[in-house]
Amino acid sequence: RFLCTCKSWSDLIGSSSFVSTHLHRNATKHAHVYLLCLHHPNFECHVDPDDPYVKKEFQWSLFPDQTFEEFYKLSHPLGNTEHYGIYGSSNGLVCISDEILNFDSPIYIWNPSVRKLRTTPISSNINIKFSLVSLQFGFHLVVNDYKAVRMMRTNKGALAVEVYSLRADSWKMIEAIPPWLKCTWQHLKGTFFNGVTYHVIQKGPIFSIMSFDSGSEEFEEFIAPDAICSPWGLCIDVYKEQICLLFRCYGCEEEGMDKVDLWVLQG
Repeated sequence: RFLCTCKSWSDLIGSSSFVSTHLHRNATKHAHVYLLCLHHPNFECHVDPDDPYVKKEFQWSLFPDQTFEEFYKLSHPLGNTEHYGIYGSSNGLVCISDEILNFDSPIYIWNPSVRKLRTTPISSNINIKFSLVSLQFGFHLVVNDYKAVRMMRTNKGALAVEVYSLRADSWKMIEAIPPWLKCTWQHLKGTFFNGVTYHVIQKGPIFSIMSFDSGSEEFEEFIAPDAICSPWGLCIDVYKEQICLLFRCYGCEEEGMDKVDLWVLQG
């Protein structure tokens, strides 16, 4: 609301130094932290999230991490009534695209607070049809840039990786795919942390974590614990600033409780 006060204030608030200082202050004090949630409008209603009729009523909203009361309903910035997916958020920026991704799905970087939207350019690298495996977005502190990473399969089953830079406003195709990814594997889950994408993949009976640094453009592979033997109940996320695997495949002795194993990836 201060952008319209005068030109000097608008220039100051829009400057990179002000933005960096403001973000650093909020991160240090853990201020203005919100949860992005996809939920049914009726919080007390127990619904089946897989029911297509119920799912049509779901909406995205922001919830403060202190009160957990609905603060702001996120409607599509272009007014689209179709459901959309959120594929990452960082420092108030949100990456949105189609709920069911295609190789040519439009990708938007959106700031709901100031109602600004950027549409990523159409990639010039795509000259054949891909099936999209994943799309992720976040901030890379080392290169001081926001990155979107999409991983795709070609019609011959080969992996293709593209990285979008918000600063350059362009896509770059990653040419160097490691040999251990040039085989048959199945993508299961993924997350984005500190500029690095992490994916749980399955090659035959073996589960592993594939990482890709969107700054250095390097891949790594970490074999998952032997106890992980099924994709069901398996999740990858961030716990206390570290990547973790959550695995729930058996019940607990206490009635109504489930047992969840947690492994932390140590760097």
